Amino acid sequence: MKKLRSMMLFMTIVESGSMTKAAEKLNLSKSVLSQHLKQLEIELSTTLLKRTTRRQSLTSAGEQFYRQCCKLQVILDQAWDEILIQQQVPKGKLTVTAPHALMDILVLPALTRTFSHLEDVSLELICSESKLDLMSHGIDLAIRVGESNDSSYRQKRIGEFRDVLCQSIDSDVKIEDAHYIANHWQPEYVTHKVKGKDVCFEAKHKTNTIQQTIALIKANMGIGLVPDILLNYHSGIKAIEYISVMNVYALHPYSGAVPITVTMAQEAIKEDFASLMSD
Repeated sequence: MKKLRSMMLFMTIVESGSMTKAAEKLNLSKSVLSQHLKQLEIELSTTLLKRTTRRQSLTSAGEQFYRQCCKLQVILDQAWDEILIQQQVPKGKLTVTAPHALMDILVLPALTRTFSHLEDVSLELICSESKLDLMSHGIDLAIRVGESNDSSYRQKRIGEFRDVLCQSIDSDVKIEDAHYIANHWQPEYVTHKVKGKDVCFEAKHKTNTIQQTIALIKANMGIGLVPDILLNYHSGIKAIEYISVMNVYALHPYSGAVPITVTMAQEAIKEDFASLMSD
């Protein structure tokens, strides 16, 4: 950083035409700027500028050093401009994670609709029931059920669904006698209010994806919770009781300016969620 600052100060002296004008431009005193130049020449073991009270001119070494400073300035400007453009034009990799229940029905359609025509954007999708650490897994956006306790991430509620206790349409087993298919996050014993009464179920089967739960329900292996947003997409199951409201949040690890791809993805998913729930 010291070398970079010295090079930028030297460029300003050369392009300003005098030490006085350069000092004014940099909001430094003339003596301080002169000391910077003197120290730079000492470190480089050469004279860069020949100065009199009325004019200054570059030495041969000074001309060469100035050209290199200009090349560096071009690189700096290019890096700066590319980042500014990236905030306005979607590009680069976007990594999104979501649970199985939301990925296929919500996240994937929203992302393909939003980014399918953008050749400079590449998607990496991670379908997981686990609440993966965003930083260590390089995740730009996470869609999760329930609010996160991690204050280092920015989160926004994007919608809600209801968990519904479901049974196979072919089942004639009384609810209180049915086997219970528990999700991986549920305890061994689960209590639900069914038709106004608290009914306690012991988990007979356990799954770690909603697809497995639905498959077991269809196979008449028992009853289990299914998000209401999935009911219209799966025949062979019927709703018994609406159990609880589940809030859905979008999280990202960006504390400052948020990449435009993340903003676009979050808004698209929120929009599709609202449309999905209104159908």
